[in-house]
Amino acid sequence: MFELDLRSRTPIYEQLVDKLIELIVSGVMVPDEQLPSVRTLAAQLTINPNTIQKAYRELETKGYIYSIKGKGSFVNASNLMQDENKLKEAWRKLEKLISEALFLGIKPEDIIELVEKLKEQKGGTS
Repeated sequence: MFELDLRSRTPIYEQLVDKLIELIVSGVMVPDEQLPSVRTLAAQLTINPNTIQKAYRELETKGYIYSIKGKGSFVNASNLMQDENKLKEAWRKLEKLISEALFLGIKPEDIIELVEKLKEQKGGTS
Protein backbone atom coordinates (compact mmCIF):
# COMPACT_ATOMS: atom_id res chain seq x y z
CA MET A 1 0.00 0.00 0.00
CA PHE A 2 2.81 2.41 0.88
CA GLU A 3 6.26 2.61 2.38
CA LEU A 4 7.46 4.29 5.55
CA ASP A 5 10.94 5.68 6.09
CA LEU A 6 12.08 4.17 9.37
CA ARG A 7 15.20 6.35 9.38
CA SER A 8 13.29 9.61 8.96
CA ARG A 9 13.16 12.14 11.77
CA THR A 10 9.40 12.31 11.24
CA PRO A 11 7.65 9.93 13.67
CA ILE A 12 6.30 6.77 12.08
CA TYR A 13 2.71 7.50 13.12
CA GLU A 14 2.90 10.95 11.43
CA GLN A 15 4.24 9.36 8.25
CA LEU A 16 1.37 6.89 8.37
CA VAL A 17 -1.17 9.67 8.89
CA ASP A 18 0.27 11.65 5.97
CA LYS A 19 0.26 8.62 3.66
CA LEU A 20 -3.32 7.69 4.53
CA ILE A 21 -4.50 11.28 4.08
CA GLU A 22 -2.79 11.30 0.68
CA LEU A 23 -4.60 8.08 -0.31
CA ILE A 24 -7.95 9.45 0.88
CA VAL A 25 -7.58 12.88 -0.72
CA SER A 26 -6.34 11.44 -4.01
CA GLY A 27 -9.37 9.15 -4.21
CA VAL A 28 -7.42 5.90 -3.98
CA MET A 29 -9.42 5.14 -0.85
CA VAL A 30 -13.11 5.88 -1.31
CA PRO A 31 -15.72 6.91 1.28
CA ASP A 32 -16.87 4.07 3.53
CA GLU A 33 -13.95 1.86 2.44
CA GLN A 34 -12.62 -0.14 5.35
CA LEU A 35 -9.03 0.45 6.44
CA PRO A 36 -6.85 -2.53 7.27
CA SER A 37 -7.16 -3.66 10.87
CA VAL A 38 -4.54 -2.42 13.30
CA ARG A 39 -3.04 -5.89 13.64
CA THR A 40 -2.98 -6.57 9.90
CA LEU A 41 -1.33 -3.25 9.06
CA ALA A 42 1.14 -3.60 11.92
CA ALA A 43 2.14 -7.02 10.60
CA GLN A 44 2.44 -5.76 7.00
CA LEU A 45 4.58 -2.78 7.99
CA THR A 46 6.37 -4.62 10.83
CA ILE A 47 5.71 -1.84 13.32
CA ASN A 48 4.09 -1.73 16.73
CA PRO A 49 0.26 -1.94 16.70
CA ASN A 50 0.16 0.99 19.15
CA THR A 51 1.73 3.15 16.43
CA ILE A 52 -1.04 2.19 14.00
CA GLN A 53 -3.66 2.83 16.66
CA LYS A 54 -2.20 6.29 17.34
CA ALA A 55 -2.29 7.12 13.61
CA TYR A 56 -5.89 5.94 13.31
CA ARG A 57 -6.88 8.03 16.35
CA GLU A 58 -5.23 11.08 14.76
CA LEU A 59 -7.06 10.48 11.47
CA GLU A 60 -10.35 10.12 13.32
CA THR A 61 -9.72 13.35 15.23
CA LYS A 62 -9.02 15.13 11.94
CA GLY A 63 -12.22 13.71 10.45
CA TYR A 64 -10.69 11.57 7.70
CA ILE A 65 -11.93 8.27 9.11
CA TYR A 66 -14.56 6.99 11.51
CA SER A 67 -14.65 3.85 13.62
CA ILE A 68 -17.41 1.38 14.32
CA LYS A 69 -16.83 -0.66 17.44
CA GLY A 70 -16.24 -4.28 16.56
CA LYS A 71 -16.15 -3.59 12.81
CA GLY A 72 -13.11 -1.38 12.23
CA SER A 73 -12.18 1.98 10.76
CA PHE A 74 -13.61 3.42 7.56
CA VAL A 75 -12.91 6.36 5.26
CA ASN A 76 -15.16 9.31 6.01
CA ALA A 77 -17.18 10.89 3.20
CA SER A 78 -15.40 14.06 2.04
CA ASN A 79 -18.54 16.20 2.25
CA LEU A 80 -18.62 15.53 5.99
CA MET A 81 -15.10 16.91 6.30
CA GLN A 82 -15.98 20.49 5.27
CA ASP A 83 -14.93 21.91 8.59
CA GLU A 84 -13.77 25.52 8.80
CA ASN A 85 -10.84 24.68 11.06
CA LYS A 86 -9.58 22.06 8.59
CA LEU A 87 -9.87 24.54 5.74
CA LYS A 88 -7.94 27.18 7.69
CA GLU A 89 -5.25 24.63 8.51
CA ALA A 90 -5.00 23.58 4.85
CA TRP A 91 -4.64 27.22 3.79
CA ARG A 92 -1.96 27.80 6.42
CA LYS A 93 0.02 24.78 5.23
CA LEU A 94 -0.41 25.77 1.59
CA GLU A 95 0.83 29.31 2.25
CA LYS A 96 3.87 27.96 4.08
CA LEU A 97 4.73 25.51 1.28
CA ILE A 98 4.27 28.09 -1.48
CA SER A 99 6.42 30.61 0.40
CA GLU A 100 9.13 27.99 0.82
CA ALA A 101 8.91 27.01 -2.86
CA LEU A 102 9.24 30.64 -3.96
CA PHE A 103 12.19 31.11 -1.62
CA LEU A 104 13.88 28.06 -3.15
CA GLY A 105 13.51 29.58 -6.61
CA ILE A 106 10.44 27.87 -8.02
CA LYS A 107 8.73 30.25 -10.44
CA PRO A 108 5.16 31.36 -9.69
CA GLU A 109 4.16 30.22 -13.20
CA ASP A 110 5.35 26.69 -12.35
CA ILE A 111 3.23 26.67 -9.20
CA ILE A 112 0.18 27.84 -11.16
CA GLU A 113 0.86 25.19 -13.81
CA LEU A 114 1.02 22.53 -11.09
CA VAL A 115 -2.30 23.69 -9.62
CA GLU A 116 -3.92 23.55 -13.08
CA LYS A 117 -2.52 20.05 -13.67
CA LEU A 118 -3.81 18.85 -10.28
CA LYS A 119 -7.20 20.39 -10.97
CA GLU A 120 -7.44 18.46 -14.25
CA GLN A 121 -6.39 15.21 -12.57
CA LYS A 122 -8.98 15.59 -9.83
CA GLY A 123 -11.71 16.61 -12.26
CA GLY A 124 -12.04 19.97 -10.54
CA THR A 125 -13.90 22.95 -11.83
CA SER A 126 -13.24 26.71 -11.71
